[in-house]
Amino acid sequence: MTPTTPFLLTNDDGIDAPGLATLAEILGSRPWIQVAPQTEQSGCGHRVTVGQALAVEPRSAQAYGVAGTPADCVRLALSHLCPSVAWVLSGINAGGNLGIDTYLSGTVAAAREATFHGLPAIALSQYRKGSQPLIWANTGQWAAKALAVLLQEPLPPKTFWNVNLPHWQPGEPEPQLVFCQPSSDPLPLVYAATPQGYVYGGRYGDRIQSPHTDVAVCFGGNIAITQLTL
Repeated sequence: MTPTTPFLLTNDDGIDAPGLATLAEILGSRPWIQVAPQTEQSGCGHRVTVGQALAVEPRSAQAYGVAGTPADCVRLALSHLCPSVAWVLSGINAGGNLGIDTYLSGTVAAAREATFHGLPAIALSQYRKGSQPLIWANTGQWAAKALAVLLQEPLPPKTFWNVNLPHWQPGEPEPQLVFCQPSSDPLPLVYAATPQGYVYGGRYGDRIQSPHTDVAVCFGGNIAITQLTL
């Protein structure tokens, strides 16, 4: 690792996830290093590991799998594995991280952790409509469009970007970048009673779409960009 490595890549879907590979692909020849969880950590929020060792599995000269959370990965990367990076990019998550999701998301937590340490960061997520499959080539195209702008956009101290890509389908209008506010509306609270207990079954697409919020923008087919503050 050299002092010139500009990008630390991480996620909460795990080091083998297609979204992480897509993120690396759209960076092209720009140097990067991956430090990501060995296994999926979706919904872990900003949890960190204390009191036990974090095993690290080298995958290559520029990729490490960590037996921990996304926040763990950033903390370990900045303190030990690659302390000289200039940007932290987290994602691309398979599923939206809109509005209050940012408190639950490991993807967003990784970007927030980087911001704690004074580094600019971007969390990127791909909204999925129900069970429809994701087309990662589309995701990469729209993520590249967002990064081309945000990597040049100055960030005030103690802030970071949260990007949500729409579930675009061929024939639909090209998504536009829309800077907006994060929704503060709650998720639907729907639980099904089972013999084992209650199972959450709220439909993500049924959430409130208040005008001009990231939920309304992304659900409406555009790229929702919010600037989050610590």
